Amino acid sequence: MSLPGSPRPLLAALVCLVGLGAAPSPGVAASPAQPAQAAPAAAPDLEIPFTTFTLDNGLKVILHEDHTVPLVAVNLSYEVGSKDEQAGRTGFAHLFEHLMFMGTERAPRGRFDAWMEAAGGWNNAWTSEDRTDYFDVGPSHILPLLLWLEADRLSSLGPQIDAEKLDLQREVVRNERRQTSENVPYGVVDLRLPDLLYPPGHPYHHTVIGSHEDLQAATVDDVRAFFATWYVPRNASLVVAGDIDPAAVEDLVRRYFGWIPSPPEPPPHAAAQEDPGFVPGSETLTDRVELPRVVMAWRSPAHLTPGDAEMDVLAGVLATGKASRLHRSLVYEQQVAQDVYAGQWSGELDSRFVVWATAREGVTADALAAALSKELGAVRAQGVTEDEVSRARNRIQTDFVSRLQSVAERASLLNAYEAAVGDPGYVSRDLARYTDATPSGISAFARDVLDPARAAVLRVLPAPADEDK
Repeated sequence: MSLPGSPRPLLAALVCLVGLGAAPSPGVAASPAQPAQAAPAAAPDLEIPFTTFTLDNGLKVILHEDHTVPLVAVNLSYEVGSKDEQAGRTGFAHLFEHLMFMGTERAPRGRFDAWMEAAGGWNNAWTSEDRTDYFDVGPSHILPLLLWLEADRLSSLGPQIDAEKLDLQREVVRNERRQTSENVPYGVVDLRLPDLLYPPGHPYHHTVIGSHEDLQAATVDDVRAFFATWYVPRNASLVVAGDIDPAAVEDLVRRYFGWIPSPPEPPPHAAAQEDPGFVPGSETLTDRVELPRVVMAWRSPAHLTPGDAEMDVLAGVLATGKASRLHRSLVYEQQVAQDVYAGQWSGELDSRFVVWATAREGVTADALAAALSKELGAVRAQGVTEDEVSRARNRIQTDFVSRLQSVAERASLLNAYEAAVGDPGYVSRDLARYTDATPSGISAFARDVLDPARAAVLRVLPAPADEDK
């Protein structure tokens, strides 16, 4: 099972938090005046053909037929994430992602993976603030097995969770927290940033992976109640994509999933609890690293709302490739940073725009923060150019079209659009948001979002040699 460190936009390059680089750059506009803007290139006429039906128990089913290769992908998405967790029980959504692989009476522990892999398939899952997604991929002839396994655990796993299963996966998740955040360079940022950026009571105030204390406090009754509340057909959508006969698949889905009862509607999802007086925090931390890092983050427009795509493009202008603002200025010209990053981490309630830079040897965190702030201030004051925007848009469009070549990715997108806007066919409109983004629009959102007074700032310094983390 995989846990994304943070939410990611659907159309962004889906890059990890690493230094980005590519080809050198022309100069940046030296004044607020913008050159005449060429009309954005028209979005390609893209579609992911699909059909849908809904079972009597509320399960939404989406079918996508593609016989290019003899593969199928099954993607089952549940509308529950860390935003839906109770106070004192953080990490439950991700913990339950792990528990879903602990076996049932019909498919005992270990059989889910073993049977699928023996037939040439594989599977994984991920959890975010907003939802939990399970996916299986394999040769087309094993589709009945994939559907049966997913239906089996949806119908019966919850009541079969016991103390032994809970204790085992609780420790797995706690070790995952150690391995992915506590014991990796700069991992403290992932753990502290939500707390600094969102006020107490906001559903994004805590991390997806949760705290050790809350994971330890979980009881069997707690996790069974979580399953009974959220893991129900009417809170899920199922995509079956690839080398399929839609009529035959509909018969299979109705046979395996149609009999599963669905209780009343789950409770409403958590809404943002805002504190008008809350000011994002700043903090200096130590970590077992060799070089300082400065991280700045802002709350930004929510996924698929106006400004979300513009901030994605701005991230590319700032830090994707050697032509980008921050790479050219901080890495090449001033030589105060060894790498830079910018990204729009999109979420349903709102998003995070995150920028960081790692200092070059001998450069202090304060000097790096000053240089980073100056460059971001210039973007707010002067805006972005058509050339910069064009390069960023082209990268996004190329990355997206490349992503569509994978049947598993198409299945994931269909379910993501269903979850976000209730329309699996949103692909062309999604891409159009980027091709329609203009320098003036991007500059306006940059001015609004990148307000220094609304930034959460983290400085990560090398820990003293004798400090025990």
